Amino acid sequence: MSNKDALRELQLRLASRLQAARERPRSSGWLAVECASVGLLLPLTQAGEIQPAHAVTPVPHAKPWLLGVANVRGQLNAVLDLGVFLRVRPPQTPGTPLRSGAQLVALNTQLRVNCAVLVDRLAGLRDADQLELLAPEDSSRGRPPFAPRQWRDTQGRQWDELDLVALVRDPLFLDVAA
Repeated sequence: MSNKDALRELQLRLASRLQAARERPRSSGWLAVECASVGLLLPLTQAGEIQPAHAVTPVPHAKPWLLGVANVRGQLNAVLDLGVFLRVRPPQTPGTPLRSGAQLVALNTQLRVNCAVLVDRLAGLRDADQLELLAPEDSSRGRPPFAPRQWRDTQGRQWDELDLVALVRDPLFLDVAA
């Protein structure tokens, strides 16, 4: 099986699991992603369409974390490079191809925000019963409002929970002009 076929199969599996997860009631559920090797948890209720990152049209005079716009299922979405926005990776040089394996995760259409976040890798789905909530004193101080909590999985890896609604309302996000 080629890498493209394997990636497509993973995307289809994740999409079907994401849909099943939305249909089943649960207390917490996240799509786990990575940006510059940092583990991030995106709430399933806030995540939407997932697709490979390919054609992103640059937007002139935008902040370095605003890569441009992309078509996600016929909908034009602003593309936020999550790694750059979170300051875990430097901005790309304009014209540089997107990282291999990068994915776009569009915000749920019910949020009425035409935005997709660029992530390096999908890491599957997580539930609260698979994770241990870290006490505020165990996690770094001064967390932004869009990253309210940290969790630890059974392998000891830390995951930052992101509230995508709070992220798109953050003053830094709202100030998109360079």
